[in-house]
Amino acid sequence: MWAPDSGALFFAVKLPLPDCRIAIILGNSILFDYRLLWIKSFHIIAMVTWFAGLFYLPRLFVYHAQTEDSVGVARFKIMERRLFYGIMTPGAIATLALGAWLWLGYGYSGNWLYAKLVITGLVVAHHIWCYYALKAFRDDANRRSHIFYRWMNEVPVLYLVLIVVLVVVKPFS
Repeated sequence: MWAPDSGALFFAVKLPLPDCRIAIILGNSILFDYRLLWIKSFHIIAMVTWFAGLFYLPRLFVYHAQTEDSVGVARFKIMERRLFYGIMTPGAIATLALGAWLWLGYGYSGNWLYAKLVITGLVVAHHIWCYYALKAFRDDANRRSHIFYRWMNEVPVLYLVLIVVLVVVKPFS
């Protein structure tokens, strides 16, 4: 909440931050809390990491569905597992945790945010779908063609475009 600072010619944010060296402080008022920028930065980095996996894993599924030799199948199983557990899932957890921190800790609100949360739920559902596809390939139980996975490879693009537009443009403010 913005409040006028007594004796100042501008407005400042009043936050209860003890001994904060990463904020601009004027008297008893904090002008800007730079932790917000750090949290936003790491949220974006985590989101890029998560989406890199969401873009690449279905592409691996395309190639895996076309592979018939046992050496290639084993290689794809390793690549898919490492991507899902080593990159995608940590990226998802960090993105969701930092996003929740921004939302609840800094009071972001508005209809654009609620639309973003719905789309984020769809992204999480897509992540879970990737897990079940990974499990099917791991167990040699995949029944879908490479064409299906080519289409599923495009789904995260739609989510990303919608999320970026909602965050930058805030059409439902």
